[in-house]
Amino acid sequence: MNLLLIFFALPIAVIITSIILEKLLCNPLLVASFIFAIFLVVTFAAFDSTFLIATFAYTLLAFITAAIVQFLCNKNDNNNNICKILNNILDNLSQNNNNEESDDNICDAVEQILNNNNNTSQSANNCNCGCNRYRRI
Repeated sequence: MNLLLIFFALPIAVIITSIILEKLLCNPLLVASFIFAIFLVVTFAAFDSTFLIATFAYTLLAFITAAIVQFLCNKNDNNNNICKILNNILDNLSQNNNNEESDDNICDAVEQILNNNNNTSQSANNCNCGCNRYRRI
């Protein structure tokens, strides 16, 4: 077998396939298992048992690539969700409280964020932002 195929073409194909499968399956272990199964069949169908070492290396490469893609995608999704939540809350507060002071809007925004995280307040008058201020009723 050509060394260029083993050290250049197949690793690039594994990386690209791992990225695509990670976006579809959303699980690095499933991606690595799928790549391992494919290369295991190819090992004994087309090559000899010495290609089995390369199969383990490609499986490890597939898992690492899928884990990196999952981490980067989750990081971007979490940042977008937080930004969307904050923008929606501040837009709603600015529309509902045009006559209120800006400090109250910030305190209300913090209260809504805390309530979105299922951290309900013990006191209905406390704004839960740590400033120990009470909201006007």
